Amino acid sequence: MSQRAASKAADAISPLAGEPATRRSGIARMGALESPAYRRFWFGSFAAVGGTQLVNLGIGWLVFQLTGSPFNLGIVGAATALPTIVINLFGGVMADRLDRRLLLIGTSLLAGALLSVLAALDATDVVRVWHVVAIAVGLGLVYGLDWPTRNAFFPLLITREQLRSAVALNSVLWQGTRIFAPFIGGVAIAALGTESVFVASAVGFLAMSVVLYTLRVPRTEAVAGRNVVRELAEGIRYIARNRIFAVLIPLTFANMFFGLQYIQLMPAFAASFFPDDSGAASRALGFLFASAGLGAVVGTFVSARMQGARLLGWTMLGSQLLLVVSVWAFAAAGAYALALPIAFLVGFFSSLFLINSMTVLQMRVEDRLRGRVMGIHGITFSLIALGGLFGGALAEITGVRVAVSISAAVLAAIVVLVIVTQREVRALDGRRN
Repeated sequence: MSQRAASKAADAISPLAGEPATRRSGIARMGALESPAYRRFWFGSFAAVGGTQLVNLGIGWLVFQLTGSPFNLGIVGAATALPTIVINLFGGVMADRLDRRLLLIGTSLLAGALLSVLAALDATDVVRVWHVVAIAVGLGLVYGLDWPTRNAFFPLLITREQLRSAVALNSVLWQGTRIFAPFIGGVAIAALGTESVFVASAVGFLAMSVVLYTLRVPRTEAVAGRNVVRELAEGIRYIARNRIFAVLIPLTFANMFFGLQYIQLMPAFAASFFPDDSGAASRALGFLFASAGLGAVVGTFVSARMQGARLLGWTMLGSQLLLVVSVWAFAAAGAYALALPIAFLVGFFSSLFLINSMTVLQMRVEDRLRGRVMGIHGITFSLIALGGLFGGALAEITGVRVAVSISAAVLAAIVVLVIVTQREVRALDGRRN
């Protein structure tokens, strides 16, 4: 295909097709929010993503109140994580084969229905741990399809020049809701009970489905007659052949499993600060999540400034080591007033690595493989909960603070190994993406 033909083909699938070249270049400079379709998608996503943050808070607190066990926090986290991991792999294939907008509408409606059931069980005081686990499994199946589809869908709404901006804005979306959603959720739980956050979450997902229904974007044509397993294997081979992908994706897995498992165990930390006051502990839980979320948002904006840096590889690896130090400090903090600002640092350094590495991957992946590669990368977020199972089991023996510290030490060893052996990652230059 000639360069001119390629340009015309790109314009044909762009939501800005037909705009003058000067207009498109100006839009690229102003960021992804200048695309009307992406702007509507981004603002609409606040409802669903905020609902996800409320679910994480509410389920964790409900299970800890029912059982008082860090291990059970890990169990319910694994109930979500394991099906998410399995479906994530094939969800990426589905995102490359089927209409992505319709898939996202379906996942939003299913999530809203499951949360409505959980809210009803909780409100009528018949909820048991097995109910929560069963619904967590259902949500895991939904999340496994939603994440790779969402990451393959939003590039359809923008131009390539706006991709860096969109990755940063998506992170602001997730990290920003980690600030206000836990704060509101903690206060709501103390005043109205956990059922209130499940109702709000269900409404958020249903609202997202309405926004998606109103979007008019280039239709992703279904692809028939191709082997799903073979397509998944193609995505895995693509990652294995590309050194940057083959290192950054597993390193992101390690970051979540060993470095951020404290998130799944946060209710145990909050309860340890206020052992005799459940209301104060639930509010503290919300503030701890919000502090980490604020740190992540600040880290996102700092990351946006760093993405064109010459020493991008060293920036990512160094932020991982600083994350480890921050997690150790959080685990050692014996007072709530000390843990609160340290949670900010944990969120900040985690975001520096995650946003920069995700931008590198999104800029380098071939579009025809985007759903599969980002589906495999999407396992990342499930590993926080799965790491919580590991940490929760260890906490039953050593205590939650020691368990989190040991896991962070494992992450430190992995990062040092990457620094020593992976020159291509160390040498990453943001100016060349």
